[in-house]
Amino acid sequence: MPSPEGDPAARSRRRVELELPLDAGAAPFDLEAAVCSHGLFMMAPNRWDPASRALVRPLRLASDPAVSLVVRVSRHPARPSDALLVSVLGADALSPLDQGSILQRVRRMLRLEEDDGRAVAEFQAVHAAAREAGFGRIFRSPTLFEDMVKCILLCNCQWTRTLSMASALCKLQLELRCSSNAVDIHSRTPPIRERKRKRNNKRDVRVKLETKFDEDKLVCPEGPILATGTINSTAHLETYENSFSSPSVASETSSTSEAPLDHSEPRLSGAPYLEECTGDFPTPQELANLDEDFLAKRCNLGYRARRIVMLARSVVEGKVCLQKLEEIRKVSVPSVEGQSTIPSTYERLNEELSTISGFGPFTRANVLMCMGFFHTIPADTETVRHLKQFHKRASTIGSIHKELHNIYGKYAPFQFLAYWFELWGFYNDQFGKISEMEPINYRLFTASYLKKSRKQPPNS
Repeated sequence: MPSPEGDPAARSRRRVELELPLDAGAAPFDLEAAVCSHGLFMMAPNRWDPASRALVRPLRLASDPAVSLVVRVSRHPARPSDALLVSVLGADALSPLDQGSILQRVRRMLRLEEDDGRAVAEFQAVHAAAREAGFGRIFRSPTLFEDMVKCILLCNCQWTRTLSMASALCKLQLELRCSSNAVDIHSRTPPIRERKRKRNNKRDVRVKLETKFDEDKLVCPEGPILATGTINSTAHLETYENSFSSPSVASETSSTSEAPLDHSEPRLSGAPYLEECTGDFPTPQELANLDEDFLAKRCNLGYRARRIVMLARSVVEGKVCLQKLEEIRKVSVPSVEGQSTIPSTYERLNEELSTISGFGPFTRANVLMCMGFFHTIPADTETVRHLKQFHKRASTIGSIHKELHNIYGKYAPFQFLAYWFELWGFYNDQFGKISEMEPINYRLFTASYLKKSRKQPPNS
């Protein structure tokens, strides 16, 4: 008779359930509205289950950052209005340190801190439609680093490729963990501080890495527990965790000869979870030693690979201190009463971010939005399209900021929230209710489908 430790069914029943109280004094909280509020929730390794109204993703343990456990966030069955249920799957017990860390990361994703609730309440006080819809919390990642990398992935490409790149990074993270030769792979990459590498050496490293990944088979432990410690809980969770990977997408036009990843269609419900297992989002330490050419080809990142590797190295070397950025942010919380302090804090952070290679105005504005600054609207061609289509403004990239001020300035310091409420509502009208979409349809969030007014995407 197999032991409980060797029984996948027994492992799937192991979990630690934590309660996350909701602040009764803040604006009313709605899990569905808080999660399904920005495209970041669609990006791996996040997973929203439209059937059970739950958020699922791996989170790392504070006691051992090399281990990730799948965490499921749902409404508390006994106290749905004043608490969330945070189920940590695959664990018999968690230390107080790990419990606190997991809850803190959930709070960050859902913007559940005291200043977040105050900002939502103040915004809803000046925007009646948002208050009625329960809108005001914009989903973000559990860490600032993940937000920064994903903001890089948003630049200059179609949404389908953004989803694909995020998924590929998570798959690579799992492969690095599962590979028996992970140490050898890292040792073949150049040292962090080596900057002047000859082109032919870089090619040799890339070829060796590609050969190593071709030779190595992804080996996961027996049963549904991943090498990172991630576990599939039930057959129902298996259904939607199976399809973390994005479908095939057209490659971005480029002069490089990058080979796209094999993004096959997600398997049907009930397919073995291990065939579709995904990793957690990679940490700076996991990315810093990778060769940028290898990363570009492996994850189809193009020029973004260099920016991501440079960011990871800067964090590891201490040139970019994420904790310092978060502490600067806490000096000032955007509010109607304290508007005068916002620009100085924002400008200080904006200046800090501008020193990071590849962080242009659009990327910086998105990162700062994730950090809690809502008075600046990240503007791109989608913003121009929206103002033309929705507001009938003859906007251009050159005139967009003036147009945005004229339309949303009255909501200061929450101009972005007013703009995003409008744009996200427009998407809901075009595609059907976003929170009820199957993940396979996330790739349809493109301009070509917007032309099919009010036509709901297919179910396959």
